[in-house]
Amino acid sequence: MTTAPVKDLYPTRGTGEVTVPRQDPVVWGSPDTPGPISTADLQEYERDGFLTVDRLIAPDEVEVCRRELERLVRDPAVRADERSVVEPRSKEIRSVFEVHRISEVFADLVRDERVVGRARQILGSDVYVHQSRINVKPGFGASGFYWHSDFETWHAEDGLPNMRTVSVSIALTENHDTNGGLMIMPGSHRTFLGCAGATPEDNYKKSLRMQDAGTPSDEALTAMASRYGIRLFTGQAGSATWFDCNCMHGSGDNITPFPRSNVFIVFNSVENAAVEPFAASVRRPEFIGARDFTPVR
Repeated sequence: MTTAPVKDLYPTRGTGEVTVPRQDPVVWGSPDTPGPISTADLQEYERDGFLTVDRLIAPDEVEVCRRELERLVRDPAVRADERSVVEPRSKEIRSVFEVHRISEVFADLVRDERVVGRARQILGSDVYVHQSRINVKPGFGASGFYWHSDFETWHAEDGLPNMRTVSVSIALTENHDTNGGLMIMPGSHRTFLGCAGATPEDNYKKSLRMQDAGTPSDEALTAMASRYGIRLFTGQAGSATWFDCNCMHGSGDNITPFPRSNVFIVFNSVENAAVEPFAASVRRPEFIGARDFTPVR
């Protein structure tokens, strides 16, 4: 018995850029879906594609997470693990993936109802972790992440069929307007930008350090920024930004003395489980794009 192929609603990595109106809801849950997000905040998320929470976790919880982050990046075994990504210039750890599987502290954070409850409410179903990581952006030269839509990559290289995925970035250090903070184009989640160019073999090995495939053209970014504007996120440690998988976002280099570190968790609906990649010859490793669809409990 064969399984019918899943229809590709969002073509990308072809001969040229294409724009496609969003084919999926933004908020999948019904108005009476229980959860910690107010109706007004859900409407704001649906409109803008993101939602900020000033103090998602308390200062003492931030300190626990920060100590755990420091422990992980100093551990030689973690540094040698394929889940760790090293800065090209400084040779310091930039990211550690699948952090909820190697740290009980971050596993507890994933299961926290303040975190997973918001994901269930937005996505209208049980959820699993498609990806998790800690991002370390020390001062004096840590490189940024160029403009991109996460869904473009997750669709092309991981096989996520629909836009039923939400990310949360929880700040473990203060986010200034100068230390390479997150930038999002409000409303950009309603337009899918399919990028030009085929996916290179083992693209993830390069893209985790410096993105190339799946990067929009300057012309497309200029048009989107002119239409949507750009929002820069600042806030105290413990604050969080929830954002839709198709938001156009990025961050600049951090050339200040002030570090910027965060934990990043991607929740996907169990009803949107990954299939074969839509624009890559092979799947990315499971520590980047999970194939275990067990719901978070």
